[in-house]
Formats: sequence, C-alpha cells, structure tokens
Amino acid sequence: QVQLVESGGGSVQAGGSLSLSCAASGYTYISYSMAWFRQGPGKEREGVAAIDRDGSPRYADSVKGRFTISQDNAKNTLYLQMNSLKPEDTAIYYCAADVRVPPVLALAMGGYNYWGQGTQVTVSS
Repeated sequence: QVQLVESGGGSVQAGGSLSLSCAASGYTYISYSMAWFRQGPGKEREGVAAIDRDGSPRYADSVKGRFTISQDNAKNTLYLQMNSLKPEDTAIYYCAADVRVPPVLALAMGGYNYWGQGTQVTVSS
C-alpha cells in the first residue's frame, strides 16, 4: 500500500524559507513520478513542482526561481525547498505520486492516484 507522509510545514514571514519533506513507502520509489501540489484558502488544488524518474524537474510559473524540488532515492524521500515566500504561497501542501506520469500531466491532479495528507504552510506579510 502506497503511503506518503508530508512534514516540515509551519508559519513564516514573507521573504522567509521553509523546507518540506515527503516520506514514501509501500512501493518502489525510484519507479514513480512525484510532485508537490497546494491548495490555498478558497482555491483549487494546483500543481507546484514535479520530478520524474530521471530527475527532471518542472515548476509552476508562480514558483519558478523560488522553489526547488529534489529527491533522495536512498531515503525514499521527496523535498521541496521554498525560498522568498510570499503571502500567496499560503496553502496546504500535498505530496503526490504515481507510476510513469506523462510530462503533460506532471502538474495536473489527474496524473496522480496517490496523495499524502498535506501539511500547512502559512506566510504572513
């Protein structure tokens, strides 16, 4: 059974940084595509960053240059380093995974069947 557990959320002032982690278990991690999504207050869930099996990252335009997605295959863990945070980055952040997600769906909810429970990130102005 696939399990994804996020951690690292919290509260920070604008301009600050946070690092999120997603511990994965129950499947062969290296064979899966992984991604981070977020859902802000009153907003739909949106793709933030994704990384495919060869390590190629993709980012939403809103976070390019500020967020970095990475993974440690030995630890079955996905990371999201968030710098220069803005109040509009406030959201619940979710980790997602699935096998062989096509590039066109890398930042789309429909590309993933496995989700974590989410971790809250709050950025104050």
